[in-house]
Amino acid sequence: MLETTSVGSFPKPAYLTKARNAFSRGEMTADELGALERRATEEWIRCQEDIGIDILVHGEMERGDMTTYFAEQLIGYGISGLVRSYGNRYYRKPIIEGVLERSKPMAVEAYQFAQSLTRLPVKGMLTGPYTMCDWSFDEHYGSRHDAVMALAEIIRDEARDLERAGARFIQIDEPAISTRPAEINLAIEAMGVVTEGLKAMTISHICYGDFKTIYPHVLKLPVDQLDLEFANSHFANLEIFRSPKFTKKVAVGVIDVHSHILETKNQIKEGIRRALTVFEPEQVMIDPDCGLKTRTVEEATDKLKVMVDAVGEIKQEMGWT
Repeated sequence: MLETTSVGSFPKPAYLTKARNAFSRGEMTADELGALERRATEEWIRCQEDIGIDILVHGEMERGDMTTYFAEQLIGYGISGLVRSYGNRYYRKPIIEGVLERSKPMAVEAYQFAQSLTRLPVKGMLTGPYTMCDWSFDEHYGSRHDAVMALAEIIRDEARDLERAGARFIQIDEPAISTRPAEINLAIEAMGVVTEGLKAMTISHICYGDFKTIYPHVLKLPVDQLDLEFANSHFANLEIFRSPKFTKKVAVGVIDVHSHILETKNQIKEGIRRALTVFEPEQVMIDPDCGLKTRTVEEATDKLKVMVDAVGEIKQEMGWT
């Protein structure tokens, strides 16, 4: 009970950020950059092992934006200039310019490398088709349904490749779902294409939305677990899921990834106790609200440590150890 995990991304160490900037200026080869990305991946795998995380992530050292990373590898996509995401963060927004096709697996190599470093399970990490479409400009399909379903077939093939590579957990992130509740049926239809036939545990992360606009309909999303934020909202959104009864597994976010403040064990324990008044213990995993890439390496490490310590104390108090 109360297995611990992370949502996906970790902060890049300074040497990797410097190397990625050098690569963008043509001052470093792809092989040189790749070696440093693998070094950083191994450091994060070892860090998670040392902290005591149960289900690991590879940290996405090879990725910048979660949509642009995949778009850059697909036929039919172009990339725009910088677009403001939030605050002072910008990304290059993908542009669908033609028929979308996948020429090769996009996430398998990074997954296989990370999994080769540990005996603990590592999640395979993908961006879902609805979010890929919603966070892109479409200059080809002219129909959101057609664009999303074309992407669903591509992400389906990627998920199957991850499963064949040994992934026991496959996360298909759909953070855009809660921003357009009128289109949730489209997101559900597309996810049905992605997850059909998979034997791995499937997960979808949905963050920072007005959950009451999509609950309980989101329970129809064909995945085994929903990964949701709670810490940033101080668990105010927890009551939404009390009725009707939540019928999936749930990863409960107990760490605010947008804050520099380090949570205390008691704060996290109180959040877990509150979650257990709504969800059954067998349903619950514990993780941060979202990816930790916006924190420093030290902040991310400290937040994960206090999270695992708090979970350990809760399990001991409940007699689950």
